[in-house]
Amino acid sequence: MSVIVNFAMFPMDKGQSLGPYVARVVDALRQCGVDYRLGPMATAFETDTVDQALAALACAHKALEEVSERIYTTVSIDARKGRTGGLTGKVESVQRNLNRL
Repeated sequence: MSVIVNFAMFPMDKGQSLGPYVARVVDALRQCGVDYRLGPMATAFETDTVDQALAALACAHKALEEVSERIYTTVSIDARKGRTGGLTGKVESVQRNLNRL
């Protein structure tokens, strides 16, 4: 199974410059050993199970709990049986289709 998670997580009590806090979230994902892709507005990662995905989100949340009183999170999850490599495969599919245009 491939579980792709797209999420944004940031503190709401730290002003406008949130890069250092997003870096804490991404570092937490790294420490959890998940394959991730940082984007300008959200981060995506892939795991083999929903339980692993939720554990990675909890790990990221804990990293911000250490420095923030209020955390905002949005999450979308795509779980698909029989898929592997979805994090890169979905993007490659769109690129192949773009090349056909």
